Amino acid sequence: MNSLFAKLSVALLLIVVLMGSAFFVADRMNSRLYYEELTQKLNAPIAMYVTGQRQLITDGETDIASLQELASHAMVINPTAEIYLLDTEGKILGHALPAETVLREQVDLEPIRRLITGADSGPIHGDDPRSRDMQKVFSAAEIRSGEKLEGYLYVVLGGQTYEALANDIGSSYIGKVSQIIALVIVVAAAIVGLVVFRLLTRRLKKLNSEVSAATESQFESLPNLEPHPEGGDEIDQLTESFLTMSTQIRRQLEQLTENDRLRRELVANISHDLRTPLAAMQGYLETLIIKGESLADADRDRYLRIARKHTVRLGVLIGDLFELAKLDSASVTPSLEAFSVPELLQDIAQEFQLEAEGKEIELTIALDSATALTIGDIGLIQRVLENLVRNAIRFTPKGGEIILSIAERPQCVAVSVTDSGPGISQQDIPRIFDRFYRSEQGEEALSASSGLGLAIVKRILDLHESRITVISSLGAGTRFEFELPLYARAA
Repeated sequence: MNSLFAKLSVALLLIVVLMGSAFFVADRMNSRLYYEELTQKLNAPIAMYVTGQRQLITDGETDIASLQELASHAMVINPTAEIYLLDTEGKILGHALPAETVLREQVDLEPIRRLITGADSGPIHGDDPRSRDMQKVFSAAEIRSGEKLEGYLYVVLGGQTYEALANDIGSSYIGKVSQIIALVIVVAAAIVGLVVFRLLTRRLKKLNSEVSAATESQFESLPNLEPHPEGGDEIDQLTESFLTMSTQIRRQLEQLTENDRLRRELVANISHDLRTPLAAMQGYLETLIIKGESLADADRDRYLRIARKHTVRLGVLIGDLFELAKLDSASVTPSLEAFSVPELLQDIAQEFQLEAEGKEIELTIALDSATALTIGDIGLIQRVLENLVRNAIRFTPKGGEIILSIAERPQCVAVSVTDSGPGISQQDIPRIFDRFYRSEQGEEALSASSGLGLAIVKRILDLHESRITVISSLGAGTRFEFELPLYARAA
């Protein structure tokens, strides 16, 4: 009973039964009204015929014998007719019926006047003298003596004889056939409705089953439902919405799983990377404390420099972690402004010129355009270039070359950093922007890197809706390139 089909079925059956009953009652009432109107119009001349045969009232004197004789003739023609003689006030003066069966002494004349004048087109009901509260159709005519109104002849159509016959017919073959037909119509309507509801709820039941299965599996398996083209009904639209929702939930769960894996990996990497310089610093400082007086000045100075080197590395790592955390939390909003890309590259080249010369690396600039303007956050873009150049210097051997270049295109300006280092294998390229990824290219490069530089680069460029590409192969160097929108050309 808790299923939608059961509830709809019960509601349908109730509606069909009520509608069938209402239709049956309305049909009976309509048939009765139709019969009464037809009877009244067909028998309208009866009263006029009777009054035309005899003068039933003369100067207030009634001819009861003639009334009874005429009534008997009329009842032969129409057995359901009951004839009454009324005065001008509606009082019953005489009739041809048993006295004990007549319960009224007076009849309301208003319906009689309306019938005689033809004021109403439908069946007109008047008082039934043989009942205190029932009204029936009738025929009536004025009784006049010359111009003087002496009274009325009142003929009730469908008297007690009619009621008895109607009750008998109601339980007869025709009445039973009518009831059977009404019952068949009700049952047929109920069956058709149940079939339609079954077809509709079958689709809902399947959808509910798939929803339950997907929920129980925690959306590890997508629902086995066919997408429907646009223009389907509400169930099709609900199915399409659930498929879309399931796909999104599955994607979000996979993303959460991946984020959880990355979080655990991040915690492990942070723990390792923080522990290494801290352990080294602790070891050298303890050595200085324990053997400080016995150490030579050169050894003491070397220990201090090594400890300082680890503190610098620790500071770089913490700074990069803090910056990446801010970028990932969406708390950083680029402050967009127009700036000159060539001027920014020249500033970057000057910033790293001494460091490149210290490693005997040639740092050059190749400008396809010296006037290209872009729009973006100049501080964040500078951070991108610093990380790329610092990364290039770290992995480029002595005697190598680093080129900063600009290529102006129809709608953008492309900025690239190219080095002549050892390159990156093709299987490692998709991973170089992951947190704490380091290419195994020697102890010096490994120790100097926090593993977060390229992750910061990608996050900043994502904020600028720009994509960075990498072209590299082992032994042939590496080229990082990203595009910025071309704002204008400097005058």
